[in-house]
Amino acid sequence: MLWYVYLVRTSGGALYCGITTDIERRFKQHSDGTGAKALRGKGPLTLEFSYQVGSNRSQALKLEYAIKKLSKLNKELLVSNPTSIQQIVV
Repeated sequence: MLWYVYLVRTSGGALYCGITTDIERRFKQHSDGTGAKALRGKGPLTLEFSYQVGSNRSQALKLEYAIKKLSKLNKELLVSNPTSIQQIVV
């Protein structure tokens, strides 16, 4: 099973970070309002970034934590330049 880290943008411009094994399913849950409470009522949502971490859930959680600690500016840089994820990968 492969794990992914992803960033979803709300209609207000906020970026939400999460992990999943199925990006399409999870994004649909968020869009339908059955995903994270933090995203309910914040639509329309757009999937801005996804990265395949590998088969290790622990690594996905560590990367999610590292991304969540980034400033908004650095998250925006990650969205605009996905290859910069290599600087964050733990």
